[in-house]
Amino acid sequence: MNEKTNGMAPPFNPYLALIVGTMAVSTGAIFARLADAPALVIAAYRVGLATLILAPIAWYKARDEIKTLSKRDLKLAVIAGFFLALHFATWISSLDYTSVANSVVLVNTNPLWVGLLTPLIARERVKRAAVYSIGISVIGGAIIGYGDFATGGKALLGDGLALAGSICAAIYLLLGRNLRRKLSLVAYIFICYGSAAVILWIIVLSLRLPITGFSPGTVAAFWGMALVAQIIGHSTYNWALRWLSAGLIAVSLLGEPIGSTILAYLIFDEGLTVYKVVGGVIILSAIYLAASTESRAKKE
Repeated sequence: MNEKTNGMAPPFNPYLALIVGTMAVSTGAIFARLADAPALVIAAYRVGLATLILAPIAWYKARDEIKTLSKRDLKLAVIAGFFLALHFATWISSLDYTSVANSVVLVNTNPLWVGLLTPLIARERVKRAAVYSIGISVIGGAIIGYGDFATGGKALLGDGLALAGSICAAIYLLLGRNLRRKLSLVAYIFICYGSAAVILWIIVLSLRLPITGFSPGTVAAFWGMALVAQIIGHSTYNWALRWLSAGLIAVSLLGEPIGSTILAYLIFDEGLTVYKVVGGVIILSAIYLAASTESRAKKE
């Protein structure tokens, strides 16, 4: 839904919001690396703490809206939360088996899945330019991870988990695209993040994974993921879903490997390769193509 069909203009530039969201989401992999805890526990704390932060805000601003939600909308929001939980569980778990480069590249193929699933879930026609931008972005992501793709054994399992996380992220975005047309941001993300937290904590507790006794650095990483990557990053994308297509949001998420690479260079002194630079430029080109195409469509 664009500004015209909403009947109102966005309060600030949604493309600027995408830049902020990309920068915030890019910290997720950094905080995950800094956290010395099982992958599922990291995921559970990420959405669990985010839900606790949102709870008083949702009570103050959206409790009446949440109480009057139709069963269908509530069900769809919970399903979106389910796929968000699967996304985090599979993606963060993949880091235990395959390289960070493999994981980030494969989990960020979600524009491809968004493009393929958009007609089925969001009931929106995929424009030709969007198809081109999807293809370009995936090529850029593949170049970033060139020479580091693992084959066989546990590494192959990790690659598969990252790919599964990408598909789950695409479904989560598309469901959010439909719901954000009707629900306020606070109501949607509280239900979505909350249901994801419940699912992940049930899994963590049923597996009897450690949930206490972590170092101050790990606890700080948990809060960093919740506040920066989740509350600022994911919530910014969910806000933008009201104004921009799920396809554009997914392509913009491909800026995450670029941001993560820069942060890893600054924090962990990881080197920048020519493949990462070239791949990053291609990804930025795909984001520009998708954004400029959508901007022109809204003016027509």
